[in-house]
Amino acid sequence: MIMRVEQVVMATMVVSIVVFGPKRGEGAAPRAFFVFGDSLVDSGNNNYLPTTARADSRPYGIDYPTHRPTGRFSNGFNLPDIISQRIGSEPTLPYLSPELNGPKLLVGANFASAGIGILNDTGVQFVRILRMYEQFELFEEYQERLSAEVGSERAKKIVNGALVLITLGGNDFVNNYFVTPFSPRSRQFTISQFSRYLISEYTKILQRLYELGARRVLVSGTGPLGCVPSQLASKSTNGDCVPELQEAAQIYNPLLVQMTRDLNSQVGSDVFVAVNAFIMNMDFITKPQTFGFVTSKVACCGQGRYNGIGTCTSLSNLCPNRDIYAFWDAFHPTQRALGFIVDAIFSGTNDVMSPMNLTTVMALDSNI
Repeated sequence: MIMRVEQVVMATMVVSIVVFGPKRGEGAAPRAFFVFGDSLVDSGNNNYLPTTARADSRPYGIDYPTHRPTGRFSNGFNLPDIISQRIGSEPTLPYLSPELNGPKLLVGANFASAGIGILNDTGVQFVRILRMYEQFELFEEYQERLSAEVGSERAKKIVNGALVLITLGGNDFVNNYFVTPFSPRSRQFTISQFSRYLISEYTKILQRLYELGARRVLVSGTGPLGCVPSQLASKSTNGDCVPELQEAAQIYNPLLVQMTRDLNSQVGSDVFVAVNAFIMNMDFITKPQTFGFVTSKVACCGQGRYNGIGTCTSLSNLCPNRDIYAFWDAFHPTQRALGFIVDAIFSGTNDVMSPMNLTTVMALDSNI
């Protein structure tokens, strides 16, 4: 039996899953897929918004099939894309895309927006982004459009039977609590108090998602925040992970797991599945060669120390081989690293996927 994450070969971030659906016989349409959250899963919504948090210029997308930027914060595919591939579905389109209409609505939709957090005051520096209450408003609008397309009864079944991914939390620390030495939130809360406050607010978000029809949800927390190139560049003196941010992640992530268990107990079903990204990422960061990477410290695209200063642009340093780098830019994993993460989501043991991995979820739901 596989006992550790590195044996499943994967890395980065906390996630929880929601999926519940009708029995899927041979020839059945793929399960719909809905995505909510931040830049780890944004497939291009921010392209349509007046925001500085965007990935619509080169070299983003250099390894995407079109070799053009798509709005994904990746050199190629992002996490939802790879999950879609594994469940046999076409990629979900950004909800703001004009291409999302007609039969495309049955595939699902991506509502994520780079820069957002659990809290509404996270990401104010990015100007116009889709905060969670707005993502949910668009999800309600989506359901009205889907009902007009296939009828309200079928639309409800599609939503209830969907796989849902939500990834939040990292920006609340990196772009809020720790954004300056004395941010308003850091004056208001200790790290422990702030983590508990985030969990209380995240609980409300997941309860609202359940009210909107989600019945199987990938719920995300954070990876090892102190180990990403941006934090190594700005806060580390010797290349070691930044202790304060690591402490925050180590306090927050167990609280997230417990919160999903509590919610499952309340609804009487294993709706929410927590993924321990902290463990996944630390295995990956401390032993990059095990995963075929030459470094887990230096970003492929960027400038300054560890290529972790500023944003990835056409003027940045760019590595010739993205496959041997764990990080694409100052914050986001490479396409290859994301593949390992998805491996773990499907095959991880209980220390990383609680109470079950996605393979088990899919098998259970196929018998409903």
